[in-house]
Amino acid sequence: MERSSFTVDLGAIRRNAATLLQAAGGAELWAVVKAEGYGHGAVDASKAALDAGATALCVATMPEALHLRAALRNARILVMGPVSDREVGEARVARLELVAADGRIPEGVRVHLKLDSGMGRWGLAELPAPTRDVVGVMSHLASAESDPAFTHLQIERFREATAGLGSLTRHVANSAATLRYAEARFDAVRCGIALYGISPFGADPADDGLEPALRWESYVALVKRLEPGESTGYGRRFVADRATWIGIVPVGYADGFRRDMTGSEVLVDGVRRKVVGTVSMDALAVVLEGEIAVGAPVTLVGDGVRVEEHARVAGTIGYEIAVGLNTRSGRARRVAIDG
Repeated sequence: MERSSFTVDLGAIRRNAATLLQAAGGAELWAVVKAEGYGHGAVDASKAALDAGATALCVATMPEALHLRAALRNARILVMGPVSDREVGEARVARLELVAADGRIPEGVRVHLKLDSGMGRWGLAELPAPTRDVVGVMSHLASAESDPAFTHLQIERFREATAGLGSLTRHVANSAATLRYAEARFDAVRCGIALYGISPFGADPADDGLEPALRWESYVALVKRLEPGESTGYGRRFVADRATWIGIVPVGYADGFRRDMTGSEVLVDGVRRKVVGTVSMDALAVVLEGEIAVGAPVTLVGDGVRVEEHARVAGTIGYEIAVGLNTRSGRARRVAIDG
């Protein structure tokens, strides 16, 4: 029996893409599908986004881009991270687009110049004169989800730096900026997290018309009663103060249910139950109201249990939870449906 399964609703991704296109106000939608489509499956997510009107795909590395190119022969694919000299040659052959962020502008391949407008990471302090291979200029926003003043400052810096480059495609907006800052949309927007129905603000995605695409399910593999003073899990972090029924679910941090998600809630047979004790590599424990049948379904994400909730308990962001889900090692099955 499988330990758990992931279901990705491609219809939800298409609907989210349509929502983001509407928010983009006429700018192109470029789908960010790095990190295996934020754990949702890069090829499936890419096809869904393109079907819904996205015009380009964005990844972080050359291997990610080549993986997509093998499945999508004609898609426009932008590699946003640094590449080696050897990989520049691979990009030419594979008809990929690259980002110039360190002063060197590759030749014979389409290039986007990257301005560091305040992220303090990849990017140029000043934009050089574009060569004939340059097709776009870009930047990256540091805090569009939380700091309007600095976001406005970055957008204005980008606007001023690109004022004379109207013939090139200008793009700076991420998911949060696409949804909140009309002035950030320019010619194209690069949306990742919102495409998958996860809020860039850590809120309910429905607030922005987004629909979670991911569902994660498992089952109760063991039911047992703890007597007062008995514990479950490493470190005895949960000790029963009265007779307590617990269920053991065969999912742990090796699957992406992190140790610091103890205290979060999942659905057991449709009812919210709290995760207690120490999440181990291969199992977690939930408190039950009473004895239930082994095999009872457990929903770890879905049916109102949101990635954002788990992130809040773990003190992190939904991005990290999503990309940390282990959908590729054979421990779980990932299935794409068209809902």
